[in-house]
Amino acid sequence: MCNEYSNRQSLDRIAQVFGQAHVALHWAAGGAPNLEPRDSIRPTDPAAIVLGDGAGGGELKQLRWGFVQPGRPPVINFRSEGRRFPVGRCLIPADGFYEFTGTKYPKSKWLFTPADGSELFAIAGLVRDDRFTLLTCEPGPDIAPYHNRQIVILPRDQWAAWMGPDDAQPPLGPLPAGSLKVEKIR
Repeated sequence: MCNEYSNRQSLDRIAQVFGQAHVALHWAAGGAPNLEPRDSIRPTDPAAIVLGDGAGGGELKQLRWGFVQPGRPPVINFRSEGRRFPVGRCLIPADGFYEFTGTKYPKSKWLFTPADGSELFAIAGLVRDDRFTLLTCEPGPDIAPYHNRQIVILPRDQWAAWMGPDDAQPPLGPLPAGSLKVEKIR
């Protein structure tokens, strides 16, 4: 399952893309977070997420990836099938994610990015306290040859609905065939 993604986009670019998707971004009174471009964001790392603000916009902040479970590894991925998420919804800006295949180290590493050339997509997620997790679903045709699960990537026209009222949850599922391109990294 997805345990690494990238976000190399500037804060200005993230704000621009979210604005085009009708989710105006703002941040806490302390000012804009210092987001550096990152090729690798892994569990327990702090990363940018967007929380709905109840007014059609979103607050961009940095939280740690993975719900804490005392005595157990953090919950970094959470199954979405058959579930409603009335509270705690967030979007995780990303420009790529990785899957790994093989049984021996080093495993083959595959980078998935939008096939349409967009620089940014958003992963559906949940926030609990000061942590976030990524939602997953059955794999779509682009991911199935590499893994039996995939992260939920929401189309831009669903970002505002995901950030919207608690009772207005868009459908969650895989993207159609041809939505993602794949490149072998190693």
